[in-house]
Amino acid sequence: MNTNEIEKSKAHIDVEIIGYVSKSIASKTILNKITGSIRVLAFDSGEGLAEKTTPFDTFVQIIEGKAEIVISGDSNILQSGQSIVIPAHAPNFIKPNGRFKIILTVIKSGYEAF
Repeated sequence: MNTNEIEKSKAHIDVEIIGYVSKSIASKTILNKITGSIRVLAFDSGEGLAEKTTPFDTFVQIIEGKAEIVISGDSNILQSGQSIVIPAHAPNFIKPNGRFKIILTVIKSGYEAF
């Protein structure tokens, strides 16, 4: 068993997979495969992710709190229970917006290179 991943064949409560860490972004891997990954992240107040662009689609699910996700300059405010797909090659970032938790699912099929 990969000790960096959560235990398989066992039910989990998404928001309890990871806790908040003061002045940090905490991350826990759910699955990590060649074809993609699933991670849960907990953002403390004032924490976000810098702008980046990836060659893969990324599915973002808010599982606790509220987050602002900016994709290609367009702001999206999502709350617990909402999700959004960040398209491959689209510049994006997550703005600090209080404490929140998200699940990121990256799909690495088809390298749509420009």
